[in-house]
Amino acid sequence: MMKAFNELRIIFFGTPDFAVASLSALVEAGANVVAVVTAPDKPAGRGQQLKPSAVKEYALSKELPVLQPEKLKNPEFIEELKSYKADLQVVVAFRMLPEIVWDMPPMGTINVHASLLPQYRGAAPINWAIINGETETGVTTFKLKHEIDTGNILIQDRVAILPEDNIGTLYEKLMKAGGELLVKTVKGFADGSLKELPQQEATAAELKHAPKIFKEDTRIDWNKPVVEIHNLIRGMSPVPAAFTMMGDKFLKIYGSHYELAEHGKEPGNHETDGKTYFRFAVKDGWLYADDIQQEGKKRMDIKSFLAGYRG
Repeated sequence: MMKAFNELRIIFFGTPDFAVASLSALVEAGANVVAVVTAPDKPAGRGQQLKPSAVKEYALSKELPVLQPEKLKNPEFIEELKSYKADLQVVVAFRMLPEIVWDMPPMGTINVHASLLPQYRGAAPINWAIINGETETGVTTFKLKHEIDTGNILIQDRVAILPEDNIGTLYEKLMKAGGELLVKTVKGFADGSLKELPQQEATAAELKHAPKIFKEDTRIDWNKPVVEIHNLIRGMSPVPAAFTMMGDKFLKIYGSHYELAEHGKEPGNHETDGKTYFRFAVKDGWLYADDIQQEGKKRMDIKSFLAGYRG
């Protein structure tokens, strides 16, 4: 039996600011969000005081009930979840749900994922799309099932990746697009117009993955082509930031440009004119660092850095 959009009882699962955009889009559109599930408060800062998630802060500002289970299979949490009698659950940037949770509401549970599934399944789709030099990505709403990021697709929207985009700017674009797509999806559930489409089968060679980013993924390999290094820097900026070593010190690079050239220099060697550029030799050209941070110092543009650089 269909219900009006604002009558659908929705439970929202999410934690970081990326999820806030989707929750806010639902609330502003007049959706009936009956509860919000987010991560427990975590110690943060020098004082290690407990800090609520971005989703919790937003939910409380809108006087929405907030649940913060340590374990999602906890019987008390399951009973509390059932008590809200949700028609539909929405998951955005949250940990993996057990079947007893995602299979609970009659309309099921939907997820907002920041890629054009089946490509870039995993924890870091925005990073890997840029790192791999894609010129387009998008957002997908889909129904949850056992295997992660494999459920039936509901709607997809495409988003261009511009040459000047980095993880920060693309994150903002996809965050906004995800919220808009979620509202569209929930309205489709309400009026019965949505059609579920199984994800297209693809060979292992065709699929591109988006695993979690670890420290070693952010290290620059100067033996790679200069375009790949430039894209790595874009895909890691501003957080967690790509890095290299200069002596025994870390050097983070937040912005770069490059030049294809033959030079005969050893990859990883750096040189500067002392005023306008600081560049690294790569096998097929030069990587120019435009925005950097030396270990123990502030982030700065290259001219500011060179003003105090002594080699």
